Amino acid sequence: MNISSIMSSPVVTVEMDDDLSVVNEIFSNTKFHHLLVVEEDRLIGVVSDRDLLKAISPRIGTAAEEPSDTATLNKKVHQVMTRKPVCIRQEDNLYRAVDLFIEHNISCLPVLDKDQLPVGIISWRDLLKAIKKPRPVE
Repeated sequence: MNISSIMSSPVVTVEMDDDLSVVNEIFSNTKFHHLLVVEEDRLIGVVSDRDLLKAISPRIGTAAEEPSDTATLNKKVHQVMTRKPVCIRQEDNLYRAVDLFIEHNISCLPVLDKDQLPVGIISWRDLLKAIKKPRPVE
């Protein structure tokens, strides 16, 4: 099974100089856990929901929120993203993805086309769904 058949596409991207408020809004309104960071259509990083949670104040959205807490949303994506992410090609197979997830202890793989442009993303959840065997009907 090729990666192109299980990847999420089209990808949602952010840019290096976007505020974390943009990332927070995307994560709050979607089921995504990772966003690709691009510059001139080239992949330069990945930002995860965990990266965001580590970077912003835990008091945001609570009664204890203060202006200094909200200011943490003004940080830029490039301050918290993972640079030079491990990637996979869309023509690679499921087993290659499994190897990369295990070898690098990562939770997503950006998918690149032959021109090294991002065309999708897969997570370990996508792999599990792809390898899940159909259950017999009872």
